[in-house]
This record gives sequence, C-alpha cells and structure tokens, in this order.
Amino acid sequence: MDAIDSAAAPVPVHTLDQRISPRAWVTWSAAVAVYFVAVFNRSSLGVAGPDAEHRFGINAASLSAFSMLQMLVYAAMQIPVGLLVDRFGPRRLLLAGLTVMCVAQASFAAVDSFGFALIARGLLGCGDAMVFISVLRIVSAWFPARRVALLTQLSALTGAAGGIASAWPLAWALQTLGWSGTFLTVAAVGACLLVLPAGIVRDTPHGRAMRGTRRVGRLRDQMRVTWARPQTRLGLWVHFTTGFPAAVFTLLWGYPFLVQGEGLGSGSASALLTLLICANMGFCFAFGVALTRRPDLRVPLALSVVGCTVLALAAVLLWPGRAPLWLLIVLISAYASNGAGSMIGFDVARSASPPEQLGTASGIVNVGAFLASAITLLATGLLVDATGAEHTASATAALDGFKIAFCFPFVLLALGSWQIARISRGIRSDNTVASLRSSVDYHPVGPTSPVASSVTIDG
Repeated sequence: MDAIDSAAAPVPVHTLDQRISPRAWVTWSAAVAVYFVAVFNRSSLGVAGPDAEHRFGINAASLSAFSMLQMLVYAAMQIPVGLLVDRFGPRRLLLAGLTVMCVAQASFAAVDSFGFALIARGLLGCGDAMVFISVLRIVSAWFPARRVALLTQLSALTGAAGGIASAWPLAWALQTLGWSGTFLTVAAVGACLLVLPAGIVRDTPHGRAMRGTRRVGRLRDQMRVTWARPQTRLGLWVHFTTGFPAAVFTLLWGYPFLVQGEGLGSGSASALLTLLICANMGFCFAFGVALTRRPDLRVPLALSVVGCTVLALAAVLLWPGRAPLWLLIVLISAYASNGAGSMIGFDVARSASPPEQLGTASGIVNVGAFLASAITLLATGLLVDATGAEHTASATAALDGFKIAFCFPFVLLALGSWQIARISRGIRSDNTVASLRSSVDYHPVGPTSPVASSVTIDG
C-alpha cells in the first residue's frame, strides 16, 4: 500500500513543521461545533420514528423515505459541495449549511402533511451535506500534515457526540415539548450557533482559502483528475462499506429492532444506542492514534471493521429467538467501529490529493456511506412492511420479520469488500512497477554525460 502512503501531494507551507497554534484549536473547535449540530439534526428521527408515523399517518416504508431522501440528497450534494469548498472556502459553506438546516427543522416542526415533511427532510440533507467536508478542509489548512489523520478522527469523534443528544434529550423533549416545540427548539439553537462560523472560523491562518477556478471546463477537469486517482476510488469504497451499517441502525431502524424485535424497553434501547455512540468516540481516538503512527494499516483496519460487523450481525440474526443482552452489546460494539472505519476513506484519498482538490476528493469519498445508507434504509423499510414486523401481534413474527430485513446489509458489505480488495491490489501492483522502474539507471547514448540518471515515478 506504499502508493497510498507515499504518493502524497504537497501541502501548504504553513502546515509543515510548525507547532499547532491556539488559534488553530479555536477555529477547529468552532467548526466541529457546527458538525455536532449537523449530526444531531441528521439523527433526530432515531427516537422520533414512532411519533412521525403517528403525526403523518405513515407506515414503515414511508418512514424510511424520510431518512432515505435525506441521505440521497446528502450524497448527491457531496461533489458539488466539494467543488464549492475548493472555490469559496469552508467558512462560507459552514454558514450556508447551518442556515439551511435551521430552516429545514423549523419547517419540519410546522408542517403536518407527509409531502411537505419530506421536502423539509430533503432540505435538511442539503444543509448537512455542506458541513463535514468544510471541517476536513479546515483541518488540512490549519494543522500539520502528520496530524491530519488524528484530527480527522477527532472531528468525527466530536461530531458523533451530537448523536447522543438525539437519543436521551430528544426523547425527553418529544414527551415534554411535543413535536413542534422540539423541532422549533432545535432550529433556534442552530440559529444561535451561526455566530461560530461567522465570527470565529477562518479558512486558513492567513484568512482566505485557496480559491479554485470558476471555469466549468476546469471544474470538469478537476473532477476527472480527482476520480482518476485510484486512492480516491479506494477511499470511496472504504467509506461506502464501513460506514453504512451503523448509520442505518442509529438513524432509524436500530430502535424499532431493539424494542419491537428484541423486546427491550425504551430505556434499555436508548442506552444501547448511546453506548454505540460513546464507543464510536473511543474507536475514533484509537484509530486516529494508530493511523498517525502506522498509515500502512489503513486498508487492513478497514477490512477488519467490515469483518467484525459481518460476524456480529450474523451471530445476532442466527441466534434462535431473541438474542441475549451480551450478544446485543457485541453487535453494538461492532457497529461502534463503523464511524471510525469510514474516516479511513478520507485519509486514503487525502494522501494523493493536492490541497486545492481536497474538497473535491473528500466530496467524492463522502458519497459512499450515505448512498449505501439510503439504499439500505429503503430496502429495510420495504422488507419490514412485507414481513409485517412492526404491526404483527406476535413477538416471534416481529423478530423474524426484522431479522429478514436486517439481512440486506450483507449484500452491500460483500460488494464493498470486493471493491476494496480489487482496487488496493491494483495500487500495490502499480506501486511495484513504479518501484522497479525507479531502480533502473538510464545512461544517455554518447559521451554527453557519464552520470546515470534515476527515474522516479510517483504512484
């Protein structure tokens, strides 16, 4: 995997061999605070699913449509947002993203028809799409290159804490404030936080981001060049494969599965979802430290995450009857590694991307898990409806229906694992050829120079 690790593009001079300034930490903290709010908004249907079904008079498939549309919009926006970040800088995108999310949540609180609520949820995905890529761009601009992998994982760790706020506090708010009061409060809190990107965040230590070109032809060239790098495609498939199982579980289907399928109480189910997020934060820190020291472990670590997820999910689904609590905790622990695993994709793509194309590369990578999540959300909802898992009077039938629906992720996990193995094998092969060529000395014909020249080919 040397090509992934050694073919890194140059980084801005101000990020090399400098101590991290307090201003960098303040800027990063303000940016990840916006990401915290974005994750909260993204996950807000995790415990509000039953309330949404009652409010809008919908079934499981229609409930899936909320999260599916949100994920599809998010995925579709990633490449445009990456180009916009490269063109206008992360500060403006953070402002725009937070503003759009506030409008979306206020609209979600006010409407009472499924169609308008669906539009509001799609708008939320649009605003959410602008945030994380902007945070990654700030990390690359403000911190030394050797610290980017760790800071990327710490960004995911800090943002994931927003998922905790979508479990216990949001469930309490729904019971206390009701639907409209809860989502209006969420919108108001987001509006107050607009002061962070407006007053604190700056694109670079010099105040302005490196601007990309405005010409459409050049934008197409930038996308084509970025996609042509195998590291970008590998990063996409790493993100696709490692990120979606836990996302689907926490966004929508984990709570119904635990309560209606496995027979847990609402408090126990919420506690397990909170454990998933807390454990994910621990994995993010551990992965960040490990990959800072051993970047060659990127692909093996990603495949290990996939393997643990497959084994844990298979064990729960194959268990006769309801799984014991200890096995559900094993599944939660496997899911907890997913978020940290998906961050590896950004690190892989960054290693081969020049600074002015980091937004585009990150946008392409970030399509992965959200596209997989959208597909899985829809498929799970259709299978839950087809089996009648949510509406059957029999606990056994409900559990069997959820187990059938939860088999679908194996399809995408197999597809993604094959792509990761295929592309990484190609990168190793290309790097081997490049190493052989770089070791060959070429002597010019004639007496012009007796000194051999060594040819170095970048991976």
